[in-house]
Amino acid sequence: MMKLLRTLTIAVCAAPLLLHAQMAINPQVGVNWTKLTDAPSGSDYTADVGFMVGGDLRFGSRLYVQPGVFYVSTATAIKTGNTVTLDDDLVLSFLKLKALVGYNLMDGDGFRLRLNAGPTYSVLMSAKSKNGDIPVDKDNFTSGSFNMDAGLGADISIVTLETGVSYGLSKAFEDQGGFSSDSKYFTFYVTAGLVFGGSHK
Repeated sequence: MMKLLRTLTIAVCAAPLLLHAQMAINPQVGVNWTKLTDAPSGSDYTADVGFMVGGDLRFGSRLYVQPGVFYVSTATAIKTGNTVTLDDDLVLSFLKLKALVGYNLMDGDGFRLRLNAGPTYSVLMSAKSKNGDIPVDKDNFTSGSFNMDAGLGADISIVTLETGVSYGLSKAFEDQGGFSSDSKYFTFYVTAGLVFGGSHK
């Protein structure tokens, strides 16, 4: 019993050191281009520029898990109407939760080439039109979207660059009065940041 207690005590004391050695913190800022798929007849959805800010954690070495949280603001240009054309930007903001798995294709101390993929979930925080030309009601959108994300990144010393895509698995719009839209979110993003920890001291 005493031997077991000593083993557990050593494990508990060593855990923070092991976690620190295998954990990296990666704050990032970036831009995104988001469009909606399957525009209804008479409408056109085009990706416009939005922004994102947040960060990831990486637990592991060459193969690692990568949870993260981001504030994401998206803009999608919408044209609708046959006789009278309305043209405005749909601006949505999300809290995005990430649960990715990554692998270092190249794993040097001064340079890493990384690949990651996995599920994410975007919680809708606000919905509006940029100029007020198109009526937008947050209740017309689903409260959240499950997505599949995949990205390719590089660490150059402590500087990180990453690009990736996010494809929505959930419908963007709630069913309204018998009308059902199959539109989903499709996002391309680019981020830059810093990485602290792991093998970068």
